[in-house]
Amino acid sequence: MNKFYVITPLVLCALFGVYYFNFAQEQQIKEAQKKKEVAAKIAEEKRKKDDIEAKARADADERTRKREEETAKKEADRRAKWDAQGQEIADATKKYTAQAEASAKQVADLEAQLVALRKQKETSGRESFELLKKVELARIDKRNAELEIQRIHAMVAKRATESSAAQLPPPPAVAKAP
Repeated sequence: MNKFYVITPLVLCALFGVYYFNFAQEQQIKEAQKKKEVAAKIAEEKRKKDDIEAKARADADERTRKREEETAKKEADRRAKWDAQGQEIADATKKYTAQAEASAKQVADLEAQLVALRKQKETSGRESFELLKKVELARIDKRNAELEIQRIHAMVAKRATESSAAQLPPPPAVAKAP
């Protein structure tokens, strides 16, 4: 029985070793196949990824080119609009400058006329004042002359009434009839 204790585990160990060796070889083959499949999948995924990246790069380049064209077109339009507005502003500036010069000349002429009219008004006002002064002095002289005439008339009347020549003789006495 002693022999069975040693032989049985040895035989079983040998069987296990053979079985393990076969199993390990099959596992290595399976792992190699899995590695090949994984490598093939990775290669396929890399190829797909590269294709997608190439398409994405091409799309991005196309979009970038279109964006740059649109940007260039917008910039050209903006610059043209800017130049047109600048020209419009320059033309308007010239026009309004000419109008301002004409208006300034007209203002200067009108101011000169205003100064002349003010001088004329001042002169007419002085003449009017002088004439009113003369009229008032003439009225005062007239009133003084009238008062002088009245005074002289009153004085002459007083002297006449006081003088004996101006006295009427008494009325003759009437004879009484028998």
